Amino acid sequence: MTALGLPLLSLGLCALAAFVAAFARGLAGFGMAILLVPLIGLVISPGEAVVVSNMLGLLIGLVGARKVWNAGETSAGVIGGTAMLLTPVGLVVLFATPPGLARVLIAGVAIAAFVLVLLPAKPGHAPGRIKTGLTGAAAGLLTGFAGMPGPPVVPYYLRRPIPRDVARASMLTVFLLTSVASTVAALALGLASWRDALFALLLFGPVLAGNHLGTMAFGKVSDAAWRGFVGFLLAMSALMAVVRLITPN
Repeated sequence: MTALGLPLLSLGLCALAAFVAAFARGLAGFGMAILLVPLIGLVISPGEAVVVSNMLGLLIGLVGARKVWNAGETSAGVIGGTAMLLTPVGLVVLFATPPGLARVLIAGVAIAAFVLVLLPAKPGHAPGRIKTGLTGAAAGLLTGFAGMPGPPVVPYYLRRPIPRDVARASMLTVFLLTSVASTVAALALGLASWRDALFALLLFGPVLAGNHLGTMAFGKVSDAAWRGFVGFLLAMSALMAVVRLITPN
C-alpha cells in the first residue's frame, strides 16, 4: 500500500524520525531540521525534504510562540530578521544544485554544526553587530539551502555564558522566523507543492507529540545534562552525515 506516492513503511519511518527530531527540538531548542532533513531526504528529494522540514518548523514554531519570544534575547529578532532576507537566495541555490551534490553539502552542514560548537567558549564575550548580522545571513542561506539555520545560531548562543532558558528561547525565536521566510519563499517561487504540504501535515502529529515531551523534559534536567545532550545531538547529526556520505545511493 502507498500514500502520497510512498510505501506506508517509508511513511512510518518518516513519522518516527519526525517524532525523535521534534523531541530533540523540545529539549535542546534546536536540532529538528538537522536530524529530519537527512533522514526524510532518503525517501524524498533533498529539495522536498528541506521544504517539508521548514513547513513543520513553522507549524511547531507557532505553538507557544509568544512565550518563547518574550523569553529570548533581542539579538534573536536581529538574527531572525536578517535570516529571513537571505532565505530565498538559499532556496534558489538548492533547487539549482544537482540532488547528489545537495546531499553531500547538506551532510557537510550537519558536520560543521558539531565542529563549531566544540570551539572554545568566550566567557563574558558579547557579539557585536557585525557578528550578529553575519550569523543571521549565514542562518538564512542555510535555511534555504539545507533547512538548517542551526549551525551558525547554536554556537552564537551556546558559546556564551547565558542562562539555558534564554539560549533555548532565542534559538527557537530565530528558527520560527526562518521557517516563516522559507515557507513563504518556497510558495512564492513555486518550489513547494501540495504534496509537500500534505506530507508536512501528515508528520505534524508526531512532531507535536515529540516536541511536547521534549519541552517537558527540558524543565527536569540540569544545565550540565542539557548541554551534554546538545553536544550528543550534534555528534549524532555529524555521525549520520558521515554514514550518509559513505553509503552508496
